[in-house]
Amino acid sequence: MSSLQKEVVKSRAKNLPNPAILSSRLMQHKGHYKRDYEPVHWSQYFQDRKSIAIAEDVFYAYHQGNEGPLLVLIHGGGYSGLTWAQFTKAVTALVTCQIMAIDLRGHGSSKTKKDDDLSINTLANDVVHILEAISENRPIIMIGHSLGGAVAVRAAPLIPNVIGVIVIDVVEGTAIESLRSMQGFLRSRPAQFSSISKAVEWCVRSGQIRNVNSAKVSVPGQIKNIENNTLGADDLEHDPKPDPSDESNSATSTLPAPLGTIVEGELSISSTTEETSSVKYTWRINLAQTEKYWNEWFHGLSSAFLELEAPKMLLLAGVDRLDKELTVGQMQGKFQLQVLTACGHAIHEDAPDKVAEAVATFLVRHKFAEPTADFTWTVPCC
Repeated sequence: MSSLQKEVVKSRAKNLPNPAILSSRLMQHKGHYKRDYEPVHWSQYFQDRKSIAIAEDVFYAYHQGNEGPLLVLIHGGGYSGLTWAQFTKAVTALVTCQIMAIDLRGHGSSKTKKDDDLSINTLANDVVHILEAISENRPIIMIGHSLGGAVAVRAAPLIPNVIGVIVIDVVEGTAIESLRSMQGFLRSRPAQFSSISKAVEWCVRSGQIRNVNSAKVSVPGQIKNIENNTLGADDLEHDPKPDPSDESNSATSTLPAPLGTIVEGELSISSTTEETSSVKYTWRINLAQTEKYWNEWFHGLSSAFLELEAPKMLLLAGVDRLDKELTVGQMQGKFQLQVLTACGHAIHEDAPDKVAEAVATFLVRHKFAEPTADFTWTVPCC
């Protein structure tokens, strides 16, 4: 190397930052960064929550919108109507519609004399009775996630004004197969949390919900206060937190996607234990005690779905989840298939914007709903 070249190298080196100082600054920045897991009140997404009395039982449902067809949203096992919060915000921006997100028996704020009766017929009849009670002959599109998809399929033939059915990430074959690992998944979850924000943090870090903004409004509906049995979402009534972000579709889990299961979420990476002295919250429903119903939830689901006369769509997190009966049905054009990648089991929480686009396109294509100025066509894909 010539003397001139050496001088140039020395000159450039003088202008480079000191590695020790740079490392120190990076560590300080990392120390100041903290992800926000503070829960958000449901009123940021829904205009009200109504109670529906059926005999001695009281069911709750979250509502949004005053015009257009009614989208009846049915959550999966362990979730609540709040699992649809981000999806509601997204879909109502694309099409003119009304939302009714129900808390099923034994879930959320709903209170029944037999909370532990979670047979598929009981759950389907509950939905039928709720819709009969609102006494409005509006066109209805049933949308259900996992267990909620099975309930929607069973309830739809009993409701004369159902014009469409959408099922999210539940297929009979893969669902029944995954039940063998269900108790192991449930045992892996923490039994208690010291705060709502700790529960939100666990759900995001474990991969059960990959969208932190969705988790902040959804998780409070999945847990209850141990001291007074109040739903976590109701503990926020007097301290509503505004939604700090409009980025409803941000995927925030930095952990690799864990192995999926059907009820409800993803296999946790670790089971964190909270200090018993500070324990305040536990799961709203003990899913392990519902095992006797698991097989009947999904048995015969594929054939029941294919037999529905209304237009129907199946949204999956992976095409490999299709069983033989649905694969044949899809090839025969009996339903629309939409596959969304890079999502967990709770597709509508992980990617609410993409699910809303697919649902909105389905509604507009069948002329069930009027598009808004923000609507754009989504091409069906598999």
